[in-house]
Amino acid sequence: VQLQASGGGLVQAGGSLRLSCAASGRTFSTYAMGWFRQAPGKEREFVAAILWSGQYYADSVKGRFIISRDNAKKSVYLQMNSLKSEDTAVYYCAAARSFTKRDGWYESYEYDSWGQGTQVTVSS
Repeated sequence: VQLQASGGGLVQAGGSLRLSCAASGRTFSTYAMGWFRQAPGKEREFVAAILWSGQYYADSVKGRFIISRDNAKKSVYLQMNSLKSEDTAVYYCAAARSFTKRDGWYESYEYDSWGQGTQVTVSS
């Protein structure tokens, strides 16, 4: 599956953004989907994932971000509310056919396909 992320931009602290990730391929509904982010000088980190079993979030975004998907549109979304300056990063969507370990959804190496990233900048 090929992924295309969009929706990033510049927003003030406390504001909201909605990221979208459009997928190609006929088997999108069978993939687990995740969002990761990478800030300058930092490693890529898990943000959120949506699996057959539910949605999962990093502690840093829990209660502020919501991940959702629309299989008919082959898309996954990340609604980001109450944004903070520390949310500034390049955001990547990713797809996984399966996981090699329990709770593998938070590990970037478990994902097979990645989008190109979209920049989110939160000004304080």
